[in-house]
Amino acid sequence: MVMFLDFEKPIAELEAKIKELQAMPATQGISIAEDIARLEVKADLLLRQTYAKLTPWQKTQVARHQSRPRFHDYVKMLVEDFVPLAGDRAFGDDKAILGGIGRFRGKPVMVIGHEKGSDTEGRIRHNFGMAKPEGYRKAIRLMELADRFKMGVITLIDTPGAFPGIEAEARGQSEAIARSTEACLKLSVPLIAVIVGEGGSGGAVALATANKVLMLEHAVYSVISPEGCASILWRSAERAQDAAAAMKVTAQDLIKFGVIDGIVSEPLGGAHRDPKAAIASVGHAISTAFNDFKGKDGAAIRRERREKFLAMGRTGLVA
Repeated sequence: MVMFLDFEKPIAELEAKIKELQAMPATQGISIAEDIARLEVKADLLLRQTYAKLTPWQKTQVARHQSRPRFHDYVKMLVEDFVPLAGDRAFGDDKAILGGIGRFRGKPVMVIGHEKGSDTEGRIRHNFGMAKPEGYRKAIRLMELADRFKMGVITLIDTPGAFPGIEAEARGQSEAIARSTEACLKLSVPLIAVIVGEGGSGGAVALATANKVLMLEHAVYSVISPEGCASILWRSAERAQDAAAAMKVTAQDLIKFGVIDGIVSEPLGGAHRDPKAAIASVGHAISTAFNDFKGKDGAAIRRERREKFLAMGRTGLVA
């Protein structure tokens, strides 16, 4: 069952009417098939028109949709023989960042990503995708392991940001994020990052300092959440819509600035409407990105990644 967002209410009403008609018992001499077909065409057209002109704030809502595919869904469909690896070998195992080894299109890879959880119990267990220092230190350990065994790295980013609690700060949150970012830059194997939902702040950058950064069509990527930005600039989270527009959080904005390298199309109505199709599109995009590094040695891969990030902000791009 599709969960509709606030701006989708007209679509929800049409689809509810269609289901109501479909559930009606057949009555002799009365055909409702034409009415259903007409409403289906109208609903499809309205869905297309709505998603063709989403505002940055509406895209933020889509990126946060509870039914979007999660880390486990991507791994299950794209990675064969997946073996999860846990713990940072220093403090414990963070459940907001998961990782492990497996085979992607027949080649060994290390897969690391945020997991938000798909229900209330799962969200609590995975801390809503907000990692603590041990999560980033686990990511560092897994990236270094991949580098040692010459395995490509795939990261799947979906987090509102790193966990801001006192215990995380006490265990060195900022240092862990910085070292995870550094670990990304040091890799001599290709690192492909995909922002599949929210890419929030340093919590996202710590896994997304990659050779290729891809974004799903309705994902968002920003230094702070729209609500957080609005609270700072306007002293009110109610101005989140204005903040989302000002911050240029969408994939369509970010590719113009050279912050990301590609946009992965989503099914009509968002990835949550057809998760399998969305995951398949991500798999194809990752495969294409890896192909760009065939025949390149580790030094070249590392150099290209560093030069890419050093060049950001120096190209004279206008907002």
